[in-house]
Amino acid sequence: MGKVVAVLAAATLAALASTTAHAQQKLVVAGYGGSFEDIMRQDIFPAFGKQHGVELEYVAGNSTNTVARLQAQKSNQQIDVAIIDDGPMYQAIALGFCAPIQGLPKDDLYKTALYKDDKAVALGIVATGIMYNKKFFEEKKWAPPTSWDDLKDPKYKQLLVIPPLNNTYGLHALVQYAREGGGSEKNVDAGFKTFKDKVGPNVLVYEPSPGKMTELFSSGQAVIGVWGSGRAKAFADTGFPVGFVYPREGAYALLSSVCPIAKDKPNPAAQAFIKYLMTPEVQTKLGSSYGYGPVNKKAQTKDNPDVPMPIGERAAKLIVLDWDTVNKNRDDWNKRWTREIER
Repeated sequence: MGKVVAVLAAATLAALASTTAHAQQKLVVAGYGGSFEDIMRQDIFPAFGKQHGVELEYVAGNSTNTVARLQAQKSNQQIDVAIIDDGPMYQAIALGFCAPIQGLPKDDLYKTALYKDDKAVALGIVATGIMYNKKFFEEKKWAPPTSWDDLKDPKYKQLLVIPPLNNTYGLHALVQYAREGGGSEKNVDAGFKTFKDKVGPNVLVYEPSPGKMTELFSSGQAVIGVWGSGRAKAFADTGFPVGFVYPREGAYALLSSVCPIAKDKPNPAAQAFIKYLMTPEVQTKLGSSYGYGPVNKKAQTKDNPDVPMPIGERAAKLIVLDWDTVNKNRDDWNKRWTREIER
């Protein structure tokens, strides 16, 4: 009888150990939704999960949503790895949410990809520019857009879509119009005025959702918009007649970035996953599937004529925001945007 009890006790302990081990094998990654989520789930997660014996869970949301989640969960972080845009990433680092990345292969990475104290690293380079429906433009015999000024053209009335200000693409547009009017990140009044008087009348909707954005184009409700090269490339890969333009005044740089979340008991798989994302193989996959300009020098890149990738000279010419100034003022700008633009 004693042997039976001992065997049962051993089996119970083994089951508990197995359950605990299983619980530790889950890695929670927060990142963008839409086509980016599809690529992560289908092309990136499976190989890592198999190699490390890890079950990956994905929490989709835009960058400001993810930072808000980190703030809400700060006493008990559920997220292990966060993938967010460079601006909100600086906020996340300042708020103490990011832990240093161990053993980054810095010699293989472009310097642009690196953050101070290795608290984050860029995952890919995106250009914010103008996306349009090539087929619609050809049928109308309209010339492709070439300038940020084109978005003011009355022929685009109710055909233009721009993400709102809490999205990096919308923020880039506001700063561009501020600069055009003689201002800058330090004085965005001219940007608000241009949106209110000249761009806003053309806007069908200020759309934050990537899925909804592609729906608006697919249904023909929208034919031109401000968006990122990565999103535009993924949309073009579905067969939609996408054109993407780097405006002559300059396209804006967005560094899609990743950091391990600081915790009392950090998930060891978080560090391994970030290093996996930096490998030439994954960087090549993110370039070919999503249109990211790779941050690893050894990644293979193949350009797309409809949606040119932010590589080489194009990447070098991208405009970078003064994020210190932006992040100090962004909450006030968001309130002003709601009050004056999206009423």
